[in-house]
Amino acid sequence: MALPHAQPGVPVEVQPHGTSLGNQKTAALFKSDTLEVIRLVLMAGKRLPAHQVPGELTIQCLEGQLAVIQGASRQTLNAGQLLFLPAQTMHEVEAEHDSSALITIVLHKH
Repeated sequence: MALPHAQPGVPVEVQPHGTSLGNQKTAALFKSDTLEVIRLVLMAGKRLPAHQVPGELTIQCLEGQLAVIQGASRQTLNAGQLLFLPAQTMHEVEAEHDSSALITIVLHKH
């Protein structure tokens, strides 16, 4: 069964998964014409290959530890930290520990 998207005015749980993290999957929580919110789940050593998105984005580490790599630059995000990237920024995300994060992407209308 697919995870239902967030509904207007209805709270969505984004607390750390804790001991159930290994049983979770990445899921889109919400998408509209201008905004997308994703719950990313990435196990230690796994990586999202280099990519870019058309709009600005934030990566908020909810649990674990993630590295955000931009060319030769590597920023470590610990639980409770948030990183902003401008639109079209080429980046990779690597889990240094089993991790989950909240990804928010601004979608520009064309």
